[in-house]
Amino acid sequence: MPNWNPIQYEKFLKDRTRPSRDLAQRLHGIEVNKALDLGCGPGNSTKVVSEMFPHAVVQGADISEEMLARARRNCPGIAFFRLDASGDLHEAKQTYDLVFSNACLQWIPNHRQLLPKLMTLLNPGGILAVQIPIQRVHPVHILLHSLVETEKWCKKLTPRPYNNLLPEEYYDLLSEISADFELWETVYYHRMPDHESILEWYKGAGMRPYLEQLGEEDAAEFTRDLLYALKEQYPIRKNGEILFRFPRFFFIAKKGEA
Repeated sequence: MPNWNPIQYEKFLKDRTRPSRDLAQRLHGIEVNKALDLGCGPGNSTKVVSEMFPHAVVQGADISEEMLARARRNCPGIAFFRLDASGDLHEAKQTYDLVFSNACLQWIPNHRQLLPKLMTLLNPGGILAVQIPIQRVHPVHILLHSLVETEKWCKKLTPRPYNNLLPEEYYDLLSEISADFELWETVYYHRMPDHESILEWYKGAGMRPYLEQLGEEDAAEFTRDLLYALKEQYPIRKNGEILFRFPRFFFIAKKGEA
């Protein structure tokens, strides 16, 4: 797993946190005594869960030690621990009424095996609540893949795979492992002051696996090439801003009662 830079990630923290707030609002009214924020990052989504369920014991987990250190600083009253969600989950050491995951699972392969495994973290009647970017149709991810596949970069870079299933595939999978579930999509339209801001957003997330494969000079040139592509893809609006379209996929799945 590449290293994460919490400072870079937090440059757009308000916009990055909006989907976790929207997901948490869908959980209004459920009873939660113990909750886990899986892929907690710098703790922004963990704070959302804690605010939604103020009487619950909330924990955060992430694979990145850099993110965990930042989360502990940002949320001093919450316990955080390292967990590799692609592994056997033994680090969790307990089960929960809610497993909440915002913009994390797209980094982990084999969702047909992953989701049943995550359900084992739940108590009977517990809830798995997930948000993941829809990378296959996201313009920036399409630009990134197109750039990586060019003659200039294909010998230096390995494309990042799309781990997400199609909505219909999630539907079939959840119907097998869940007592009840719902799926939905939301498209966020973020206001960006310039194209460089979109670039900075992706330096904190989707560009990392590519930049870490390159030396300093090549990384700078790859960044310039992507910026040029962004300027072609995203026109400047009448007020001088850039309209940054970001589609995201959500689901909530309930575990069967014992």
